[in-house]
Amino acid sequence: MPRLAHSRLYLQRLGYDTPPAPTLQTLRSLQLRHVSTFAFETLSSLLHAPVPIDVSSVEQKVLFDGRGGYCYELNQLFLALLQELGFDARGITGRVVMGGPPDALTSRTHRLSLVTVDGVRYISDVGFGGMVPSSPLQLDTEAPQATAHEPYRLSLKEDKYTLWAQVAGEWRGLYVFDLQPQSRIDYEVGNWYVSTHPESLFLGQLKVALLAPGLRQTLNNGYYAVHYLDRDSEKRAIQDVDELMALLQDNFGIRLPEHPQLRASLERLLVF
Repeated sequence: MPRLAHSRLYLQRLGYDTPPAPTLQTLRSLQLRHVSTFAFETLSSLLHAPVPIDVSSVEQKVLFDGRGGYCYELNQLFLALLQELGFDARGITGRVVMGGPPDALTSRTHRLSLVTVDGVRYISDVGFGGMVPSSPLQLDTEAPQATAHEPYRLSLKEDKYTLWAQVAGEWRGLYVFDLQPQSRIDYEVGNWYVSTHPESLFLGQLKVALLAPGLRQTLNNGYYAVHYLDRDSEKRAIQDVDELMALLQDNFGIRLPEHPQLRASLERLLVF
């Protein structure tokens, strides 16, 4: 089991002075605070930089370097925290189908966690970008489940679960997963594909997301959006690289990495 070297600092960033008990309420609070504190972001793969996913590297990046990350980083870090707090939790993986047919056989490149509390199984995910669930979801029911943001539901077919989110009154499939145990090499292979393969949706691209009460902020290359729960979304194209850099820092809380190609890479994303 990977161990955290800086769990106290991690908990402090999430608003805890002392380690909380491993209860369902704690899991709900931790997940909501996490997705509202640490941004989903792909700056490393934008820059074609390595993305190490061992716990110590992720701790350094997220807790000390002021960055966020994607599923192989954020869910790895969050799982290590859950296990250290005494939760019965382990990693699982799935196939992203968002934006396509829910039965598409895509690559197994999403990491999440299976958590059992008082004999009840839940999935917990803090690394699914703009549609990340803000609350854990009970696994063994197909009924719609309220979260701190949109409703979600799970369906089961032939030992495969599909996660759905209700967006604008429509149920949209997000990813398909099973409960097959995963080892370190499974995550390494998936992460290698996501961060290096020419067909990866993250390579050379900028995807950023962060939640707040009643809204989701997203950035897709040069397009910024705020999605509200109670009114229409606000969207705009960013046309100035300084504005984009300020947005990443001020709105998403990301400390920009010192990289010689950062500014040029960001500038290439903008619509003029």
